[in-house]
Amino acid sequence: MIAKTEEDFNGLKEIGKIVASIRDEMVQRTVPGITTKELDDIAEELFKKEGAVSAPKSEYDFPGYTCISVNEEVAHGIPGDRVIREGDIVNIDVSGSKNGYFADTGISFVVGEGDEMLTKICDVAKKAFEAGLKKAKPGSKKSGIGKAVFLTAKQNDLTVIKNLTGHGVGRAIHEAPDHIYNYNDTTDDELLKEGMVIAFEPFISTLEEEVFQKDDDWTFATKNSYVAQIEHTIILTKNGPIIVTL
Repeated sequence: MIAKTEEDFNGLKEIGKIVASIRDEMVQRTVPGITTKELDDIAEELFKKEGAVSAPKSEYDFPGYTCISVNEEVAHGIPGDRVIREGDIVNIDVSGSKNGYFADTGISFVVGEGDEMLTKICDVAKKAFEAGLKKAKPGSKKSGIGKAVFLTAKQNDLTVIKNLTGHGVGRAIHEAPDHIYNYNDTTDDELLKEGMVIAFEPFISTLEEEVFQKDDDWTFATKNSYVAQIEHTIILTKNGPIIVTL
């Protein structure tokens, strides 16, 4: 969407703050021994408390209130009886709506003490986000964001997932622009617009550049790589991007 009014900005900021608080609470509660379903139950309670609605459940009938992906899982992991272990890399993705406005956020992190490489990809995902954010300006080419992400990965001897992308958000969970790539793809390049709302989400990978969908028809995974993601919902303005999901 293109945010134009004070109502738009306030509505996006409200749902952004809600999904960010749910994300942060889930991260804090992710300890060895907890199951992904128990984490999702926390989200269910918080959505209800805030008067907000889970986007994956309401829009796509996803079997959970949030997406929780562990180790080889990269995105859209289904909450269930999987037990979180010390050293796991976990991704928690929270998206929701309230009063007709949507926001989307996610983060990867290592539980307790983990492999140095897992910590590295989480750190590089944050650096890639920051690099891409500098290119998120009205009037700039959309491809500049992905170029910055890919260069950051390459500079750290890593790569990116190319078949998962960011997207437009705001009045729906997925809307135009359809793709915010994590590499320099100019095939559907466009100029970013004042007020444009996007979910920007770099995926940093140790090796593979594509994910595959598991037999559950939801979960995206890798065969021989670990991946870290960070995602925020952003409003592009001439005075700089407003991140509503900090």
